[in-house]
Amino acid sequence: MANETKPCPCDIGDRLEYGGLGREVQIQHIKAYVVEPSKVSDKAIIVIQDIYGWQLPNTRYMADMLASNGYVAICPDFFAGKEPWRPSDDWSKFQEWFEDKKPTNINKEVDAVLKYLKEQCGAKHIGSVGFCWGGAATHYLALQYPDIKAGVSVYGIVREKEDLYELKSPTLFIFAGNDAVIPLDQVNTLEAKLKEKCTVDYQVKIFPGQTHGFVHRKREDINPTDKPSIQEARTDLLNWLNKYM
Repeated sequence: MANETKPCPCDIGDRLEYGGLGREVQIQHIKAYVVEPSKVSDKAIIVIQDIYGWQLPNTRYMADMLASNGYVAICPDFFAGKEPWRPSDDWSKFQEWFEDKKPTNINKEVDAVLKYLKEQCGAKHIGSVGFCWGGAATHYLALQYPDIKAGVSVYGIVREKEDLYELKSPTLFIFAGNDAVIPLDQVNTLEAKLKEKCTVDYQVKIFPGQTHGFVHRKREDINPTDKPSIQEARTDLLNWLNKYM
């Protein structure tokens, strides 16, 4: 997400040519991409999009990865039909675009998804993983929803609220050390305040030298020097969910 002084300079990175293994469904007023594991599971992960929207192949790839590890994965359209940001859009218009798409204004959509997961998928343990915009949304869910048993916020911080640190669910925060979107001083402040105020388990992990989007927008097969960090971050993500789900 953008910091307070300039628009979000999010490079879309390596867009995957990937179709996905799941299906699209209608959940009340929103659409969602759902992929199920090979064996029946009562564990589900809400995968939250970045600014490029719920149909970005990279995000669906991450949902499929979670399903291959035993989770029902659902990637809802948290923009509720509004157009996602496009790489060709004018960054000077970003704040105007962002105004009605705040990651802290998604309760209606979250409630619909939780109801669907519990009633239609038999989910008894629900977690959240989000990227960029979705990382901030995952942070928000950890503050607001005790039903969320574990969260992984990937390069995202809630900024427009004051009560940012009293998490209700264990949360892993993953950041890039060379992130033009989220400066390290913001990460350091987050970690210090969590240490002071948070009563549930959390971890803040920084990957030196990496840039914003590296976990889901960089292809490890064409970025060999980044491959160890990409794989380590994805392993950390899975280990965190496995621990608390």
